[in-house]
Amino acid sequence: MDTAESEPPQLLLIYGGHEGGRTFAMVDAVKSGIAGAEEHVELRSLRALDAGVDDLLWANGLIIGTPEHFGYMSGAVKDFMDRTFYPTEGKVAGLPYAVFVSASNDGNGAVNSIERIAIGYRWKRICDPLIVKGELDALAMAQCRELGETMATGLALRIW
Repeated sequence: MDTAESEPPQLLLIYGGHEGGRTFAMVDAVKSGIAGAEEHVELRSLRALDAGVDDLLWANGLIIGTPEHFGYMSGAVKDFMDRTFYPTEGKVAGLPYAVFVSASNDGNGAVNSIERIAIGYRWKRICDPLIVKGELDALAMAQCRELGETMATGLALRIW
């Protein structure tokens, strides 16, 4: 087994939103799902404004969390993509990614905008986007945990 295969895969979780908001609660639930595979995956969880090129190049998988703002992703997530696209162009093709959205409306605008940009990066979506409309309930939190667990387990097993 070479060094790359013996090191745990690296998972980057970036998110927008305001501290204490629904998106932050969803981030915590996603992280709790990742925790089950924590010994097999290295997690770097950052606010989108604090994440950059080095973080994206470091990652073997990416989870993006955002609130829906005016039918679009958060400005912080868009800023992350603006700052990292050209410096990583051609270097992150095939990166598995997943998206979760805290939506006031239907969340589709936020998802569509992220997915259009992901096509440019040539990332590989590993599951349907998780859109939670309105207040968070037990089912929504369970879905967030499942999203984190799915990504972490897939990386740990080197499925994607």
